[in-house]
Amino acid sequence: MRLRVGNFCFPSVSVNTLTYMLMDRAYEGNQTRQLALDLGYIPVILPKANRLSPWEYNRVMYRKRNEIERLFRRLKGFRRVFSRFDKLDVVFISFIHCAFIVEALRLC
Repeated sequence: MRLRVGNFCFPSVSVNTLTYMLMDRAYEGNQTRQLALDLGYIPVILPKANRLSPWEYNRVMYRKRNEIERLFRRLKGFRRVFSRFDKLDVVFISFIHCAFIVEALRLC
């Protein structure tokens, strides 16, 4: 393995690697699911209990949705994130990066 410059791009890695769209039950309508399919995503939505014809969904991916929601809840615990004191977008994004670093260190 060699050290390379920071702007070196690996051409074997695809830019568009997102395949799943994780959604809550509020978005379980037929039109929303069809829109996700038309955009090229696989919708991962838990069908409502009273649905006449429930569909199969990826249970492992649906559990990941909860982890993502908890991460955003923890990020909103940082005062500068939820109140948006910063006037410049660059400063706000950089503080979000710092909050992600703190969360990653917390998991170690």
